[in-house]
Amino acid sequence: MSSGEAPGAGQAVPAVERFLQALRAKGSSANTLRSYRTALETYTSWLAAHDQDWRSPSRGALRAFLTALAEGHGRRTVAQRLAALRSFYRYAAREQLVAGNPLAALPTPRQPRRLPAVLSIADTERLIEAAGEQGRHAPAGTSRAELERALALRDVAIVETAYAAGLRIGELATLTIGAVDLRRGEVRVTGKGRKERISLLGRPARAALSAYIDGARPLLVRRGPAADSPAAGTGVADSGTLFLNHRGAALGTRGIRWRLERLRVATGLPEGVSPHTLRHSFATHLLDGGADLRVVQELLGHESLATTQIYTHVSPARLRAAYTASHPRAHPPANAPHGAGSSSDGAADERHE
Repeated sequence: MSSGEAPGAGQAVPAVERFLQALRAKGSSANTLRSYRTALETYTSWLAAHDQDWRSPSRGALRAFLTALAEGHGRRTVAQRLAALRSFYRYAAREQLVAGNPLAALPTPRQPRRLPAVLSIADTERLIEAAGEQGRHAPAGTSRAELERALALRDVAIVETAYAAGLRIGELATLTIGAVDLRRGEVRVTGKGRKERISLLGRPARAALSAYIDGARPLLVRRGPAADSPAAGTGVADSGTLFLNHRGAALGTRGIRWRLERLRVATGLPEGVSPHTLRHSFATHLLDGGADLRVVQELLGHESLATTQIYTHVSPARLRAAYTASHPRAHPPANAPHGAGSSSDGAADERHE
């Protein structure tokens, strides 16, 4: 060990790698693994630079680290980094690499409660219409027009599927042909932790997927690389991934985000609309339509009902309807003079703010 190296600093790297391997074995996503690696490498490097043993850093050193972290990042990022470090230390304690969790006594920064952005039904339909309009201006009868039509059918199917089934972007990108049952209107999804669930597809989503699979995906497959063992009559490889890019390869999460951003701009929707916005909209519109919270939890693949409950706070229209139907002072008495209703409602609203 060099004179400038903190005691135990060398053991941090293998411990971090073992922890990440354990997360990978549990089915953690690539994004989670990348985020945890960044948090842990930043943390252990900082400790080593300040002559701290990662197994038992001082309280003062931990506070100094949090201060330095907060100076360059928002509260949400700080909280995410802390969650990664706490998870690492819980693992290290189970593996008897440390005596305890030195971060246990440190407070987590309070997060402002942010309600998820939700599209209206009309805005969702505008996105779908915008996807279908793509390629209409390409010269008819050309290969360019054929490709643009295929991509338009694909993008309509992506938006319809994301909204109909409430899928995460990673789930959407990894869907396979075999996971979709158009006859039953079902899609088999592999979610977080490699947990499988069945989500449902309405008639518009089934029609969009059928049009894409039959009328567009074969063209995209033909644009892909040649297979080592070509399928009969095609001479190209087919990975089985449902959504393909213009080169016939799997359309990844970055590609899906880029396509949806183009649709957002084309429809004039505000910034921040993302594939996850469609998932939020799916959950909110279901609840607005009277769906049971546990049904929505199952369809979303949430492990905890508490995660799903945020959607009960999203729709002001839903809250107002429940209030109007249930609160004894939401309506004026039958013999109230004309115009009294608005002042009564206003007073009730003021009292219950």
